Amino acid sequence: MPPKPGVIPLGPLRLGDIFNGAFATLGRYGKQLFAVGAALYGGALVVVGAAVAVAYSAVSDHLDRLFELDEGESAASGDVVPVIVAFGVVVLLGLLAMVIASAVVYAAVPAVLQEAVLGRPTTFSAIWRRAWARTPAVIGTLLLTGLITMVPMVLAIAALTGGIIAAVATDGGGAAVALIVVGAICFLAFIPLALWLWVRLSLAPSAAVFENQGPVASMRRSALLVRGDWWRICGMTLLAGMIASVAGYIIQLPFSLLGMFTGALGGAAFDENTHPAAMITALGGYLVVGVLGQLVSQLIVAVFPPLVTGLLYVDRRIRTENLAPVLAEAAAAPPRYTA
Repeated sequence: MPPKPGVIPLGPLRLGDIFNGAFATLGRYGKQLFAVGAALYGGALVVVGAAVAVAYSAVSDHLDRLFELDEGESAASGDVVPVIVAFGVVVLLGLLAMVIASAVVYAAVPAVLQEAVLGRPTTFSAIWRRAWARTPAVIGTLLLTGLITMVPMVLAIAALTGGIIAAVATDGGGAAVALIVVGAICFLAFIPLALWLWVRLSLAPSAAVFENQGPVASMRRSALLVRGDWWRICGMTLLAGMIASVAGYIIQLPFSLLGMFTGALGGAAFDENTHPAAMITALGGYLVVGVLGQLVSQLIVAVFPPLVTGLLYVDRRIRTENLAPVLAEAAAAPPRYTA
């Protein structure tokens, strides 16, 4: 029987060991993990909210003129362009804030697992420092993985679109059907390639944190560790994503119902002459409740799948690199707990 100083036994892990370890980590270290996630995603929402407020104050006059246009009257470019620019800036800031927040959470999960596997305590500040130190490498792995897996997806869409366009350009008949079939076959051929690449590189964020590797080296490590166990890692990763999605939906459902109720109350007095600012104010309760529900569900979706992939990383190293004795020795050593 392998020793179990922390959330998993220090031996080859089965399906139950990995998911039990993920849930045990949430139970023992959830306060630190969710605190990091709440601080980051909450901060991202504050940034987006501040950007929306600044953008609205900057283009409110233009919006008023656009909303006051009569039917059939065209909008002036002097009103449309500032609104589009403001909207674009808000979207870019929102994307940047969410990318950084997600990357830090992805880095925080392996930082917690480093202590959870050994059964050692940790603190919010220790996880925060460790996660921020590895965030650039994690961002690099996520961006590179996204770009690599995006290539076959773009090719798949291009093949299907090209087949349809080519079929439309012909006179119809058997040639058009053949072109559509060829495009569909190419589309279906590229989708598995994207999935294969995504699974092959799925352990890269864990390698970036556990081994202090750079983005490219982390992706190479992931490809090496996944080799020979692709189907098992794919199945567990997809199952973790499904569990997180269902849990996030169940958590968000009562917030959505409450938000719809408050929105209905606020919108009861609307008519065609109601000012947009008054609409936003009246629906403030719906927006706040909806954002809060999205934040809580996002924490679950963002934390649980990386916990599973992090434990899969540990499992693969135990199976292929005999990591178990090293972990057992580290667990028996005096704790390096930092307040």
